[in-house]
Amino acid sequence: MVPFSFCGEEFALCQTNALYWPRERALLVADLHLEKASFYATHAGQMLPPYDSRETLERVALAIRETGARRVFTLGDNFHDSAGPDRLEPHAAGMLAALTHATDWVWITGNHDAAMPPRIDGTLATELDVGGMILRHQAQPGETRPELSGHFHPRLHLTVRERRIRRSCVVVSRNSVAEGRVSGRMILPAFGALTGGMDAADPAILKALQPASGIDAMVQAGGKLATFPLWRAAA
Repeated sequence: MVPFSFCGEEFALCQTNALYWPRERALLVADLHLEKASFYATHAGQMLPPYDSRETLERVALAIRETGARRVFTLGDNFHDSAGPDRLEPHAAGMLAALTHATDWVWITGNHDAAMPPRIDGTLATELDVGGMILRHQAQPGETRPELSGHFHPRLHLTVRERRIRRSCVVVSRNSVAEGRVSGRMILPAFGALTGGMDAADPAILKALQPASGIDAMVQAGGKLATFPLWRAAA
């Protein structure tokens, strides 16, 4: 885990793209997209290996063991569609039941799973305020409170020694607000095994994080966080 500060809080970024919040003993993961493979097999005839949910949940379990988290917040698009819970095969369903029973598990819903069935274990919410930090699926333009979200699956695109490199990343914005306070907002990378990505500098991401004085991408490198500027406000 790599620790860093954000909006006066200490966090740590795990190798698995999970975020750990020590004060809350909480693990945050975005965009699990469970049962994506079965969705494509059912609706598009694309026979992908049907083990993505197992792999994703194994990674969640690993992050919980690594951090000792007592709470889990999922930041939306937990299943690839709202019927996903009904397609979980028994092994993955058992894994999920064990995880939700072992922790205080909160599902924040997203655009893919806005109608998640209430019978699934854990608590359902559209967004939450936890200790002054807003947890939601998609960053809301105009938000000036500290915010954690997902949705965009950000990836940093780099060219190093003529090689194109794409790495999942965190995107963080800074914004000066009233009385000299500095607020910020953070978009987490997608956690799921079958999730693609959007260029972290895509205009849709930069627009979603406005107003801001600066926006950066952060990636793990050699046990540290490397920061890459994406956008700066005009002087």
